[in-house]
Amino acid sequence: MTAQEWYEQGNACRKESKWHEAINCYIKAIELDPDSPAVEAKRMLDDIMAFYCKDMYNP
Repeated sequence: MTAQEWYEQGNACRKESKWHEAINCYIKAIELDPDSPAVEAKRMLDDIMAFYCKDMYNP
Protein backbone atom coordinates (compact mmCIF):
# COMPACT_ATOMS: atom_id res chain seq x y z
CA MET A 1 0.00 0.00 0.00
CA THR A 2 1.08 3.58 -0.56
CA ALA A 3 1.39 6.23 2.13
CA GLN A 4 -1.83 7.83 0.86
CA GLU A 5 -3.69 4.53 1.12
CA TRP A 6 -2.45 3.98 4.69
CA TYR A 7 -3.54 7.54 5.54
CA GLU A 8 -7.01 6.96 4.10
CA GLN A 9 -7.26 3.62 5.92
CA GLY A 10 -6.32 5.42 9.14
CA ASN A 11 -9.06 7.98 8.53
CA ALA A 12 -11.60 5.20 7.99
CA CYS A 13 -10.55 3.50 11.24
CA ARG A 14 -10.70 6.81 13.11
CA LYS A 15 -14.25 7.43 11.89
CA GLU A 16 -15.22 4.00 13.25
CA SER A 17 -13.57 4.84 16.61
CA LYS A 18 -10.87 2.21 16.06
CA TRP A 19 -8.22 4.45 17.60
CA HIS A 20 -5.32 1.98 17.84
CA GLU A 21 -5.81 0.75 14.29
CA ALA A 22 -5.93 4.35 13.05
CA ILE A 23 -2.69 5.21 14.84
CA ASN A 24 -0.99 2.12 13.38
CA CYS A 25 -2.13 3.08 9.86
CA TYR A 26 -0.86 6.63 10.32
CA ILE A 27 2.50 5.29 11.55
CA LYS A 28 2.83 3.12 8.43
CA ALA A 29 1.96 6.09 6.22
CA ILE A 30 4.58 8.23 7.97
CA GLU A 31 7.22 5.51 7.55
CA LEU A 32 6.58 5.53 3.79
CA ASP A 33 6.27 9.32 3.47
CA PRO A 34 7.52 11.54 6.31
CA ASP A 35 5.69 14.50 4.73
CA SER A 36 2.34 12.70 4.63
CA PRO A 37 -0.75 14.38 6.09
CA ALA A 38 -0.75 11.38 8.44
CA VAL A 39 1.84 13.24 10.54
CA GLU A 40 -0.70 15.87 11.59
CA ALA A 41 -3.53 13.32 11.82
CA LYS A 42 -1.50 11.15 14.20
CA ARG A 43 -0.50 14.18 16.26
CA MET A 44 -4.13 15.22 16.64
CA LEU A 45 -5.22 11.68 17.52
CA ASP A 46 -2.42 11.40 20.08
CA ASP A 47 -3.59 14.66 21.67
CA ILE A 48 -7.19 13.46 21.78
CA MET A 49 -6.20 10.14 23.30
CA ALA A 50 -3.97 11.80 25.87
CA PHE A 51 -6.82 14.10 26.91
CA TYR A 52 -9.67 11.57 27.00
CA CYS A 53 -7.82 8.37 27.81
CA LYS A 54 -5.26 9.30 30.42
CA ASP A 55 -5.33 5.75 31.84
CA MET A 56 -4.23 4.38 28.48
CA TYR A 57 -0.91 6.17 28.89
CA ASN A 58 -0.67 5.71 32.68
CA PRO A 59 -1.67 2.13 33.48
